[in-house]
Amino acid sequence: MKAGTFRLTILNIFLLFKISHATPDMNTRFSKISRNFLEDLLHHSPVTSTSLGDHRFDHLLDEVDDTARTKELHAVRERLSELEALDETQLSRENQVDFALLQQRLEKTIWELETLREWEWNPLIYSGTSGTSLYLLLSREFAPLNERLASVASRCRELPRYFEQARATIVKEKTPQIHAETAVDQNKGILTLLDKLVVPHLADLAPKEKENLTEAIRIARAAVDTHQAWLEQELLPAARGNPRLSEELYREKFAFDLFSSLSPEELRQRAEAEMVSLHDRMHDLSVAILAERDTGFSPPENPTSEQKKKLIRTCLEFAYEDSPTAGNVVEAAYDSLKLTTDFVREKDLVTLPDDPLEIILMPEFRRGVSVAYCDAPGPLETGGKTFYAVSPPPADWSKEQVNSFLREYNLRSLHNLTVHEAMPGHYVQLLRSNATSSRLRSVLASGTFIEGWAVYSESMMIDEGFLPDDLLMRLIVLKWNLRGVTNALLDQLIHLDGIDEETAMRLIVDDAFQEEREAAGKYRRSLLTSVQLSTYFAGYIEVIDLRAETEEAWGDSFELKRFHDALMSFGSPPPAFVKALLLEQPLP
Repeated sequence: MKAGTFRLTILNIFLLFKISHATPDMNTRFSKISRNFLEDLLHHSPVTSTSLGDHRFDHLLDEVDDTARTKELHAVRERLSELEALDETQLSRENQVDFALLQQRLEKTIWELETLREWEWNPLIYSGTSGTSLYLLLSREFAPLNERLASVASRCRELPRYFEQARATIVKEKTPQIHAETAVDQNKGILTLLDKLVVPHLADLAPKEKENLTEAIRIARAAVDTHQAWLEQELLPAARGNPRLSEELYREKFAFDLFSSLSPEELRQRAEAEMVSLHDRMHDLSVAILAERDTGFSPPENPTSEQKKKLIRTCLEFAYEDSPTAGNVVEAAYDSLKLTTDFVREKDLVTLPDDPLEIILMPEFRRGVSVAYCDAPGPLETGGKTFYAVSPPPADWSKEQVNSFLREYNLRSLHNLTVHEAMPGHYVQLLRSNATSSRLRSVLASGTFIEGWAVYSESMMIDEGFLPDDLLMRLIVLKWNLRGVTNALLDQLIHLDGIDEETAMRLIVDDAFQEEREAAGKYRRSLLTSVQLSTYFAGYIEVIDLRAETEEAWGDSFELKRFHDALMSFGSPPPAFVKALLLEQPLP
């Protein structure tokens, strides 16, 4: 035995001994700190409280002024101090995981408030929170309608104060123009939300309730209009901030958000290597597709990179011929949901939840960043409905732009999007996460693990035989694999290398085969967000690496459903913690 191995073994035995002798007192103290943290979080942000499924504060709207931030910072520092006074080696193994997640969350919150300071330059925080505050009360049937509408009325009356605080907080000169432009569009969506989700219910209310809500809607409209005028006339002309994070801020955010051993350099190296591999695989598959369609087809020997890409584009065109119309994206997504659900059940790939799932058009106040999302019930409530939201092409797009969108989201792409967002992706995983015994861990979910599972699901479905005779489906899934790789590269190239739009568009269109509208949206998204685009590929490689290690560790007893169920049984901690729990290894 090597000396290093011997020392590691002794250390593991020592740690296991410490864990097995965890003191009840230390676990009790940690549980109290955890409960107090959750209470702090729920009190500080009533909108977060509603989204998590705690409805005690549905009538309130967040405070977003200096006093509120100072209060939050004080509470976070107090919890961190209490946490650091514990001896984490005396905690149970489950609590050691939660200890690490809570400590990281507290440190990240301090960094966000004091260093990143997004609250002073990102107006999307405020348009998103205000719209979400109303939308959550109407989209989920957690209480009788009249009670939820009473909370809507209360929050509508709070909007003037909320927007006034937001305007006093935002530093116009630090705001990037692209963030200001997007806020202008999103803020208008709040009025649409009122018209489509609130006003139709006025007729269902008693006279006094109707009068109260009508007046509240009037107040809300005036507040939104005032804020809209400020966004258009004051913020937008003065917005001169740089949407790209500095290298220091990017690296710090990368470490906080991914909570991974991967460095930006390591992730980029794997992404670059994976891009070459995917191009080769897509080329080989394209040769097979063309040979199937034309028995006389003969591919060039030793093709260049450009020849390979030309062949791939030729075959992608075949897939684009099967596209939905602009008006039936939701209906097409439902067809995909039935197809994917039937396959998952037939192959028995994972234990499925019974909770309801509805596909909807994305609310306007949430559009402009991504094309789809999965909105699962909060971890503090049960039995609620999950929403798989799809954004239609914007109404002001040209015919050519709409066509570009529909080519990108052709029927096979919608199948894959549904795998990612719903079956067996986010819908399945998020509901399993909500069911974990640790409320804290459900709240402190890792986006890297969540996105990693969803991206892994795409390839796994094809590997298990989804639409086995459809070579174009396999090609589209490889294109989506390439999308995740490109996301990670684009994220770093934008924020670390500072590439311009033309260079970014070449990468997305020429190397990743994405349509112009998708590429333009992805470039925009990379400026509006940072690091989040890296979570897809980072999470994916950690999940596939973990599957390989699990197959080796379990040997002949490895079963795919057992692996999938075990993988999701720990909630949504970062992949490194899932690995430690699944394979019974020391915690990272």
